[in-house]
Amino acid sequence: MGQTIVEKIFSEHCGTEVYAGQIVESPIDMVIGNDITTPLSIKAFEKSGASTLARADNFCIVMDHFIPAKDIASANQARISRDFAKKHKLKYFFDERDMGIEHALLPEKGLVVSGDVIIGADSHTCTHGALGAFSTGMGSTDLAYAMITGKNWFKIPESIQVVFDGTLPKGVYGKDLILEVIRQLGVDGALYKSLEFCGSAIGSLGMDDRFSLCNMAIEAGAKNGIIAPDSITKAYLAEREAVNGSLRSAPRIHFSDSNARYTQILHIDVSALEPLVAYPFLPSNGKPISHASGENLAIDQAFIGSCTNGRLSDLKIAAEILKGKQIHPDVRLIVTPGTQKIYRQAQELGYIDILLDSGALISNPTCGACLGGYMGILGDDERCISTTNRNFIGRMGSRSSQVFLANSAVVAYSAIMGKIADPREVL
Repeated sequence: MGQTIVEKIFSEHCGTEVYAGQIVESPIDMVIGNDITTPLSIKAFEKSGASTLARADNFCIVMDHFIPAKDIASANQARISRDFAKKHKLKYFFDERDMGIEHALLPEKGLVVSGDVIIGADSHTCTHGALGAFSTGMGSTDLAYAMITGKNWFKIPESIQVVFDGTLPKGVYGKDLILEVIRQLGVDGALYKSLEFCGSAIGSLGMDDRFSLCNMAIEAGAKNGIIAPDSITKAYLAEREAVNGSLRSAPRIHFSDSNARYTQILHIDVSALEPLVAYPFLPSNGKPISHASGENLAIDQAFIGSCTNGRLSDLKIAAEILKGKQIHPDVRLIVTPGTQKIYRQAQELGYIDILLDSGALISNPTCGACLGGYMGILGDDERCISTTNRNFIGRMGSRSSQVFLANSAVVAYSAIMGKIADPREVL
């Protein structure tokens, strides 16, 4: 029987052929914690009596949710991780000094590579599947088990193959592809499945769009999202190696067999897509921008950032649309670069000046606004158009607020127009 890419990755790690449905204990290549979830993992680690990390150089902590601290509670929470990192002399600990949103920062640092098995106590850990790795979110105690043993237990997921063919139309990006997948499958249509993205259209997607695509696999209930490595992946990793001096380890390249078994094959012609807007209160509630722009939906806030769309290409798209223009007087535009390096690159390329001149606020890299923590909380009855990944009730603040999910072009143009608007008018 042929194997999927996920089955091959686990077979290599387990030293024997494994298939969907089997339960295995697999070595972990990278365990990712953050300032919200790691303190719980540390508590479980210490309660177990463990004194050393099984694979210290395969464990990292990224302080990204409430950093800089928003209050005393978050400051004390952060201190737990800082003290642990210092005690165990962690090689990979990222705080204010070199900060970023974890799912943007780790690929940038060359710490996740093709063929890895990656876990993180954050549901959007599936982002790293864009590199051809198996990457998934787990609970904090699951993280502690991996800290203690260097391994964890998995049920090998069945796979859904998503085939994207055609040419991407103007204004359509990786964010729109995944919103269309979620629209078709629903928020639980891929429950505990692997979403394997392939097809001719994938070859036209840069890495930023691929990260965005895999990032929201969880919004369809998937265990992970994954794209087989190609020349674009290899070029990205080669660049990361050159910039950082090395990668954490050598990439291991896997592809699905032609006779691999899938529970479902979903074909999507991207040439027929428009930019999509996911209406409240589900990421699956996607509607084409031609519909949304006709509803005269006034907005109070526009947000560009998060682990989904806070990358350099997102800031470039926004800057190109906002150049020489002003955001609507009734709108707050908040822009959050994914990492300090992205922030610096955007400055060097002139994007930051353009965004500031338009009236935007640029924040430090943080997950804060996305989860309704800080740096962009919505008040009662406010409406936000956002590049984030979830629009559940109360996700970004008040339970009576509304979040509409869209790509960076839609958000930037809507900020100018004061309502949800179609950026194809100016692209």
